[in-house]
Amino acid sequence: MIPFFQINSIVSGPITIQAWGLFVALGMLIGLLAAQYLARRYLLSSQVILDVGLWAIIGGLVGGRLFFVWFYALDYYLTNPLDILKFWQGGASSLGGFIGALVAVWLFIKRRHFSWQEFLPYLDMSSVGLWLGWGIGRVGCFLIHDHPGRLTNFSLAVNFPNGMRHDLGLYESIFSFFIFIIFALLFKKLVKIGWGLVTGFSFGLYAVGRFFLDFLRATDLDYSDAKYFYLTPAQWGMLVIMLTLTFWVIFAKIKRVKNS
Repeated sequence: MIPFFQINSIVSGPITIQAWGLFVALGMLIGLLAAQYLARRYLLSSQVILDVGLWAIIGGLVGGRLFFVWFYALDYYLTNPLDILKFWQGGASSLGGFIGALVAVWLFIKRRHFSWQEFLPYLDMSSVGLWLGWGIGRVGCFLIHDHPGRLTNFSLAVNFPNGMRHDLGLYESIFSFFIFIIFALLFKKLVKIGWGLVTGFSFGLYAVGRFFLDFLRATDLDYSDAKYFYLTPAQWGMLVIMLTLTFWVIFAKIKRVKNS
């Protein structure tokens, strides 16, 4: 059991830093640095990593906010529309963040006139950095406990004031670090087989894990996640990712057979 503690902000004199925002920012920075390290190691442009990273971060922030507004708190924001712009108040959807980042990366590819094959190495390197940064960012979620789960006596449960519960921020942080370690270790072997495998397999693993983790979310709290046909918006998004990757694998195999 993990004792309950909550760190919402860090105060130093006149400066107040929000703990969640601090760890999200650290995750972005360290994830970008990790991806740039891989780019230099494979003699590719670290500037491209920085540029696409900035596009993805902006797209992710906008997408995460809009999805949160639409799927999690639409009634509130319909009556308080200006609050949509108040990012510092918190409220973001990880699924929306992924979609927003994906759209931004697609726009970046089009703007810079990259071919898909040219961009795949950068995508793999950025994916490794993403999982490292995601794990760090989710530490911020754990510190403020904004993703409480079901009541449980599991050994990693947090002793919330209203009982021992799973903490999805903690679990996803651990899971993301696990994905990072696995694909950092396998990176060299996978890219020898083909660029794009690191991205495909790591996102597939995350989608499967996240889908099942969301079943542990609390359902008995006033602010429990919304569900649509018994699944959270994130779970529906993970199903789409899994189906998309499945079709991608099938298409790739058919293409190899035709070319052989």
